[in-house]
Amino acid sequence: MKRAVSRILFACIFSQIISGCGGFTGNIPADKGMAAEKTNITSGSEQSEDPGSGMNGLSAVYSEESQSASRDVFAMDTYMSITAYGEETTAKKAVDEAAEEVERLDKLLSTGSEGSEISKINEDGGGTLSEESEEMMRYALKLYQDTDGAYDITIYPVMKLWGFDDQDYRVPAEEELKKTLELVDASEIDLDEKNNRICFGKEGMAIDLGSIAKGFTSSRIMEIFEKNGIRSGLVNLGGNVQCFGAKTDGSSWRVAIETPEKDGNYLGILAVKDKAVITSGGYERYFEEDGVIYHHIIDPLTGYPAKSGIRSSTIVSDDGTLADGLSTSLFVLGREKAVRLWRNHSDEFDFILMEDDGTLLVTEGIADDFETERKVEVITASAGE
Repeated sequence: MKRAVSRILFACIFSQIISGCGGFTGNIPADKGMAAEKTNITSGSEQSEDPGSGMNGLSAVYSEESQSASRDVFAMDTYMSITAYGEETTAKKAVDEAAEEVERLDKLLSTGSEGSEISKINEDGGGTLSEESEEMMRYALKLYQDTDGAYDITIYPVMKLWGFDDQDYRVPAEEELKKTLELVDASEIDLDEKNNRICFGKEGMAIDLGSIAKGFTSSRIMEIFEKNGIRSGLVNLGGNVQCFGAKTDGSSWRVAIETPEKDGNYLGILAVKDKAVITSGGYERYFEEDGVIYHHIIDPLTGYPAKSGIRSSTIVSDDGTLADGLSTSLFVLGREKAVRLWRNHSDEFDFILMEDDGTLLVTEGIADDFETERKVEVITASAGE
């Protein structure tokens, strides 16, 4: 595992989108094909002009000559980078506050920490939620409804059964999986919003907010940037890239999206301003047993790794929390249901989906901002495609 990015100059930040652990393992050369600006990244004490020394998933590519402050954090089981542009003192204050917020939310939400709020609620079968956890619970339950159960935070017992929580991987026995799957049902969560209380309808149920925690955190950082008068900024929270405004010269940020093949190429480059860009894929975390590969994105309906015909799911939205949750959901839903969901909520998000045959499905809201050499099918708001 490579060390965290310690300073960014003409930076290319690579990211990994998972709902658990992450690391620095990708290659997205920015000097091939339809390359973005030449990049240079300093990782720890090592310098390289090859962006392949960064993280996998996404990379925000930019070239700035202005006052900035950067801060690196290891939290939520992954490396994170926070960069703000503005008056030097103000920028430093903003990134310091952002880093403190990341660490605070990590202690609150971590399922792997016995003292965290979520761990206590899982152990007790309910309890009192903090303001942040209650807000995320409302998000999670709405996503559960909007996705017809494809997004379900009660999948946690099944994730543990497969070993995706502690990397002690195994394929569970069918009867064992069937029994554990009975605990997966977000409709059994009783959320008392008035009193910030939650309780589970079945003994043994447990939740994991990790699938939206980083998106929620990046959105909170955007609020910190705004409060501090930051002109331009970027956060990379273990794969959740969220851009604050535009680059300091007013142009768009350019985000490169890696291929599932992890072969040093990327699916394309997306130009964005004031957006979160988050990708999920089965290639991020997986294990192999008896020649079969099992990835970490579990279908709540079957308890097995999702097989929807989608290999990579990228969500673009103003809302980092929404983008985080939907990146996993659309991977589970597959083409037909994902398109239907988007058509019902096209004012809230856009997507780039890679199908098993390599075709890219790109919604019309971002089609003109996406550069690629691959085959693209533009998804329109009209059903008569």
